Amino acid sequence: MQKPTAFNVASVALGLAFLYAPIVVLVVYSFNASRLVTVWAGWSTRWYGELLRDGAMLESAWVTIRVAMLSATAATVLGTLAALALVRLGRFRGRLLFSGMVYAPLVMPEVIIGLALLLLFVAVGADRGFWTVTVAHTSLTMCFVTIIVRSRLLHLDPSLEEAALDLGCPPMKTFLSVTVPLILPALASGWMLAFTLSLDDLVIASFTTGPGATTLPIRIYSEIRLGVKPEINAICTIMLAVVGIAVVLTSLIMKSRDAQTIARAG
Repeated sequence: MQKPTAFNVASVALGLAFLYAPIVVLVVYSFNASRLVTVWAGWSTRWYGELLRDGAMLESAWVTIRVAMLSATAATVLGTLAALALVRLGRFRGRLLFSGMVYAPLVMPEVIIGLALLLLFVAVGADRGFWTVTVAHTSLTMCFVTIIVRSRLLHLDPSLEEAALDLGCPPMKTFLSVTVPLILPALASGWMLAFTLSLDDLVIASFTTGPGATTLPIRIYSEIRLGVKPEINAICTIMLAVVGIAVVLTSLIMKSRDAQTIARAG
């Protein structure tokens, strides 16, 4: 095993600093006592208290969380079905077109996706609001779930499902009892990725939102044009904490499940 060189260590340190230094600064300044975000005046939790009294910001945060949870769940279900079709149905007619449509959001600019969805909602006469944003985010994140679940299905041993079918287990029960537990880590990873992407989206939400459905990224963007308020640092820090805790809990659950599986096998 080669020892790390000074160049490699410096490269890793600079890369990590480039990625995480702005986040650290944001978190630190969320505890700044001064209203001026560029002037440090000591430690304080004052702005978290102010945030709790900001009804508009809290309402936007609640809308964002509901949209993210619903769209991530729908994207996980649809993405899993799409992955099953791509892996288990072989080279069916229209497979190339189907896979191209599933993966299109990966390479298509979000402005184009947002505009296309806006035109669709206008054409069908749908009132823009909470549900249109949810549908838009589901369309955006489903392809990411499909990629994750498909990669897991490709490495899944089909003999496990075949054994259950040979023993008389119905196909649906086989899928729920055998396949789903085996691909559960991929499902959890796909859901978390979809949740994070929805939580972060600004462009598509700005095209598809309507009155009473202002998401948190839109609220933050509209307010920072007049200057960054300390409350914005506070809400961003809370969002980072929520996502971080969710990732850690998911990882712990997956490790616990793997440990239980190994214990049963032993």
